[in-house]
Amino acid sequence: MKVNQINTSYIIVFSTKLKAFFSLMKVRLSSLVVMSAFFGFLLADGDLLSYDFFLLIVGGVLVTGSANGFNQVIETKTDELMSRTQNRPMPSKVLTKGEAIVFCLLIGIIGSYFLWLINLKSLMLGLLAIVTYALIYTPLKKITPFSVFVGAIPGSIPPLLGYIAATNDFGLEPGILFIIQFFWQFPHFWALAWKLDEDYQKAGFRLLPTCRRDKKSDFQIML
Repeated sequence: MKVNQINTSYIIVFSTKLKAFFSLMKVRLSSLVVMSAFFGFLLADGDLLSYDFFLLIVGGVLVTGSANGFNQVIETKTDELMSRTQNRPMPSKVLTKGEAIVFCLLIGIIGSYFLWLINLKSLMLGLLAIVTYALIYTPLKKITPFSVFVGAIPGSIPPLLGYIAATNDFGLEPGILFIIQFFWQFPHFWALAWKLDEDYQKAGFRLLPTCRRDKKSDFQIML
């Protein structure tokens, strides 16, 4: 009886940890981001049955998940302050910071390796996305609304990455895909920031154009 109880408790702990790691990656968000890489690959006439396509999708999910995880590692204390993030793996104490860092490093390395197997340009874009999102955009959120501009860069890389994974070449077409997604992110993100402004204020995030919900921010978002 006791052995069964111990086994059951181990299964529960393992299941809880596994769910927490998936939550750390923001798997649903990562999958949506990688979908734009899929469309970039498709527009470049990439072969959807190829090994490169498999590497792009899996590597893209892992690299994006790594960036999302490192973002949460850095923002653990601020996540504790906001209603929408209090139940994330580290504020809720399901994962330790050490566990999260090791996991994010591991999936980041594997994902980067998969992108490198496609071509060197894909690897460089994957690494650029992690660095700009986790190490530049994340700390800037408390300093300046310009962080939204910086955050739009890694958010615009996936369609560019998908195109280059298929062609191994920069050019006008992937540049256009990057620009379209880059400019789309401003009204998209500011709409979320407007809705969640009270929560963001608790964490000291400066994300709206004027750092507050006022007519100037309203006008700039509309524009």
